[in-house]
Amino acid sequence: MPLYEHVFLARQDLSQAQVDALAENATKIVEENQGKVVKTETWGLRSLAYKIQKNRKAHFVMLDLDASGDAIAAAVDATAGAAAGGANAV
Repeated sequence: MPLYEHVFLARQDLSQAQVDALAENATKIVEENQGKVVKTETWGLRSLAYKIQKNRKAHFVMLDLDASGDAIAAAVDATAGAAAGGANAV
């Protein structure tokens, strides 16, 4: 399967444990779709180049994925769904 990198941003007001839970949720979704997460990197709280939804900072997380396109789409939808819910992602 092809390798992908997926970087997502989480709101600055989340704790590190909540950010790790988001990464674990994305990992679970990829594994349910017959993919695997090769590496997870937490880049920490960083300043954004410009405001996104009134936020100046965000937690950055990168996932290296070995998965099909369907698994990637499911993971992207899950992390973007958190943004639509307004609670987790930027």
